[in-house]
Amino acid sequence: MKKTRWSAVAVIAAAAIVLTGCGRPSDAGPGAAEAGTIGDAKAEGTLTMWAMGAEGEALPEFVKTFEEANPGVTVNVTPVPWDAAYSKFQTAIAGGNTPDLAMVGSTWMADFGDALQTVPSDLSTDGIFPGALDSTKIDDRATGVPWYVDTRVLYYRTDIAAQAGWDKAPATWDDLKKMAADMQSKGGADYGIRFPAGNDSFQGNLWMPWSNGAQLEDGSKWTLDTPETAEAFQYYQSFYTDGVANPAADRSAGAQEADFVSGKTPMLIDGPFLIGQLEELGGAGFSDKFTTAVLPTKESSTSFSGGANLAVFDNSKNATSAWKLVQWLTQPDTQAAWYAATGDLPAVQDAWKTDALASSKTLAAFGTQLETAKSVPAVTTWVQVAAAGDAMLEKLRLGQQTPADGLKELQATADQLGLG
Repeated sequence: MKKTRWSAVAVIAAAAIVLTGCGRPSDAGPGAAEAGTIGDAKAEGTLTMWAMGAEGEALPEFVKTFEEANPGVTVNVTPVPWDAAYSKFQTAIAGGNTPDLAMVGSTWMADFGDALQTVPSDLSTDGIFPGALDSTKIDDRATGVPWYVDTRVLYYRTDIAAQAGWDKAPATWDDLKKMAADMQSKGGADYGIRFPAGNDSFQGNLWMPWSNGAQLEDGSKWTLDTPETAEAFQYYQSFYTDGVANPAADRSAGAQEADFVSGKTPMLIDGPFLIGQLEELGGAGFSDKFTTAVLPTKESSTSFSGGANLAVFDNSKNATSAWKLVQWLTQPDTQAAWYAATGDLPAVQDAWKTDALASSKTLAAFGTQLETAKSVPAVTTWVQVAAAGDAMLEKLRLGQQTPADGLKELQATADQLGLG
């Protein structure tokens, strides 16, 4: 996986603040019909599909297998740059010229849900990670099927941990703080850990409030200013006030990877795309010097579930065949083959039983973490709330605000925006 996916999402999120306003986009579409069925017949006709980034580049060759199994169908895939996708979707919906189906970012579902069909009743989503499946539910209606998933886990240098007296991953919040401090005092690190910062930092650090029992909303309003969330971000801020994390860490591209490989900051929290980058940067043998682990537990170990879903547009001219392609792309064997082709983590749990995933020591933590990972609220105002959360964490990191004051402001902003 490529990290550019996440930086592109950050660019789109900034644009979405302007585009979506405080509620559902006015060009989101007329609303989808009730769920239909797709039956057992083979797919036929021509399908148009949009997909972003590396996925858009890999799909044309990959779907040839589907075309061979369904000789009467032709799939035309259009690759779309991530930084143009959001506005391209809006324009297409407004003009009534959407493709039959598309890859849709998991945090975009609420923005475009009214233009998406309901998943057919005979297309099974059993065995998909629950957090990923939640991202498709808009007003109790399934508007898509999870395709691939991302989550955040702990990366740490096992060699430096051993120097610091640790032979296993930290199991609790207290363990994480102690291990990070020991890596400084005993392992020679400049700082013990690095947390997500900048764009998407609120989303990247949601594991703390979630693992402390917090809920972001209750179905009718945002619930951000709570004791559980305050305690979580007090914990976050303590790493900076105690000097265990660097408030002035270089956030330029490649900086966190370089600090991890050099041992300057031997722990970080990030997604699966980082594995290959670290192995490439570290060179031969570096894969033996680090591993991954599920995030440490408070009340639970609950990380963020991201990724992308597959959705069929309301005005598709070949919807039945489009859903058959979605069905094929989300079968366990196809998911395993897609992982082999792209590195995208399967949304279907049975795909994790294949040798390529089951035998990887660094991927195991992701599979376990995804069992409890949560998606962000599927509401049109999430992007604006998350951006305000990013700004709050910046102030906490720099010691310019207390969690209590920050959450009070964040709650007020969220109350103005509503749930969309």
